[in-house]
Amino acid sequence: MINSVRNTVLAVLNKNNYGYIPPSDFNLFAKQAQLDIFDSYLGRYNNQINKENSRVSGTEYADITKTIEEVIDTFSVTSNLTRDSLNTYFLPSQTTTGNDYYLLNKVLCSTGGIFKGEAEKVSHSKITMLNNSLLTKPTVMFPSYTQEGNSITIYPSTFNGTSDVSAQYIRYPKDPKWTYISISGGEPIFDQTQSDYQDFELPIEDEPKLVAKILQYSGISVRDSEVYNFSKIEEQSQNQQEQL
Repeated sequence: MINSVRNTVLAVLNKNNYGYIPPSDFNLFAKQAQLDIFDSYLGRYNNQINKENSRVSGTEYADITKTIEEVIDTFSVTSNLTRDSLNTYFLPSQTTTGNDYYLLNKVLCSTGGIFKGEAEKVSHSKITMLNNSLLTKPTVMFPSYTQEGNSITIYPSTFNGTSDVSAQYIRYPKDPKWTYISISGGEPIFDQTQSDYQDFELPIEDEPKLVAKILQYSGISVRDSEVYNFSKIEEQSQNQQEQL
């Protein structure tokens, strides 16, 4: 999809001699455009849930909530967390799990490879109160965790093994990269066989949005308000159709 998006962007820019966007700039704009659209999915999901609660949403093929869930689920990852010390574990990052998490959904606790329970997130002030009560103190079957920066602390502290704690989370999409081979005196030619090639991770129906978003950034780059205004109108039109 990334080559199709780039060809469309260049076609719009070249139509009225607005300017040329080199591959390095396109990749930067593509990354930001994908992040913008990815971030909008959770907002759209929340709006659809509100519509469902108001009984104004569709079902079966018109079930937009299900469609959005399927897109979000493509970024779902479950992996063991790396232990920092004792019962403290690092959250997913490039240096620990190889992925940066966008939304931490579940923290799962196990002992000896046997699942025990899903940990409940509590505040630092609340965990002190819970630990001091025999009735509410976290147990192996009903664990809890607190978060501080990029790490979490699991309670009870008996969860302290290297494979005791895992997380299910929504990761950020991988940075798209349009790769190419250079030809002397000519245009770069798309080459998806290169090791650092990365297509967009969004569904194909988001291609018009990606084009509009990238054109917005391109319009700013070439300092042409017509490109920006054109792409902004296209984006608004697409957003209005989604809200119908």
